[in-house]
Amino acid sequence: MSNRQIEYSFERIPTLEQIIELYDNSGLPRPIADRARIETMYKNSNLIITAWDNEKLVGISRSLTDWVWCCYLADLAVSPDYKKSGIAKKMIELTKQKVSEKSIVLLLSVPTALEYYPKVGMDKVENGFIIHRSE
Repeated sequence: MSNRQIEYSFERIPTLEQIIELYDNSGLPRPIADRARIETMYKNSNLIITAWDNEKLVGISRSLTDWVWCCYLADLAVSPDYKKSGIAKKMIELTKQKVSEKSIVLLLSVPTALEYYPKVGMDKVENGFIIHRSE
């Protein structure tokens, strides 16, 4: 990891290749072999936060929100070399700031991150339901 300060951005959108590389390296289970699907996921998201170390994409969060009631934080990925550096926590904080106090922020956790989210101020909920995707 560089000693340089991480730059966070709402406007700087990475290339499809950078997104896929970060997902692959971070271990976030996403359909990285289906480039069109990843591209559509980003095209239809309305809150994207990126974290950069110079020109290197080191973190990304992708959300869908109505800005006043709910925000689904769909993806949160950090490069393995930058884990435990506060990047994920900062992107969660920036997401909450952007959608305001009027909106909840919710996410579905991968099993390996279940213990992480309470450490950064998120409450575990037991009142959710899901219809799983077929692929």
